[in-house]
Amino acid sequence: MNKLPSEEKVTTHHTKLEEEAGTLSRRDFLGFLGKGAACAGAFIGAGAAIGAVEAETGKHAFQQNDAQYEEAVNNPPQIPGYNWNDHQWAMGVDTTRCIGCLRCMEACKMENSVQMDANHHRTWVERYVYLEGSNTALVDSQTDPKNIENAGSETKFRFDDRYRHVKVDKAFFVAKLCNQCEHPSCVQVCPTGATFKSKDGPVLIDTTYCIGCQYCVQACPYGARSFNESRGTAEKCNWCYHRITKGLNPACVEVCPTGSRIFGDRNDPESPVSLFIRNNHVQVLKPEMGNAPNVFYKGTDKEVV
Repeated sequence: MNKLPSEEKVTTHHTKLEEEAGTLSRRDFLGFLGKGAACAGAFIGAGAAIGAVEAETGKHAFQQNDAQYEEAVNNPPQIPGYNWNDHQWAMGVDTTRCIGCLRCMEACKMENSVQMDANHHRTWVERYVYLEGSNTALVDSQTDPKNIENAGSETKFRFDDRYRHVKVDKAFFVAKLCNQCEHPSCVQVCPTGATFKSKDGPVLIDTTYCIGCQYCVQACPYGARSFNESRGTAEKCNWCYHRITKGLNPACVEVCPTGSRIFGDRNDPESPVSLFIRNNHVQVLKPEMGNAPNVFYKGTDKEVV
């Protein structure tokens, strides 16, 4: 597999496994993701174990043809001790806790072999600043040239202090990522079924079916997808599926120093994300789009889209 110059700087389990992948069935692909968790703990600590029961069949996915649907139903993920019928994963983002340190972004890149530059990411953080007397937010992220210059490194990401000498009424940070929608636009437009909605919540990409048409990139109303020129396929956050199916938290959740990212199983009423949703006033981004996101935000305002 050819790499971009920035990718040469990282070596993770995903990079190694991709080189061994070859041609995989949908079942092999999902089981293949599960292999990565065996070495994920070397980077990030473990969470609680997840139980399992026998798999059940499900509904026909949006654009899968009959053969792909039959394969998905008859061959659930071969991940020991995991059954995707038992779980409904979700994430919460508490913007009142986020400090914009961008450790989540760095952890995601290392965990998932994302190209190590500011313009390639699976998760990112935006800064919203209201200057004194203004009702409109000034928004920037790690891709802003001033922030890139401030970071001073291709592999580190920092916000600059451009507002240090001005009066600010309000400022906050908002973490963004794939919303793993219940009604994902990306799945509807994929012509090959490469992008599909898993039964436990995450929207996944089977790169053995992906033809790089980028319809999904254009269809996503949240800008959460990108095209990897080196691999010739679309890519996005999958909540570290290779980790969560082994009882681990996504990398971004593990490294957050303030607990601003909350993850868990909505089927468990006492899970961290269930408690977060129940005990806070939360909202989703762009509800008018009808995608029904599974990332729930606390502390955002109308400027955040």
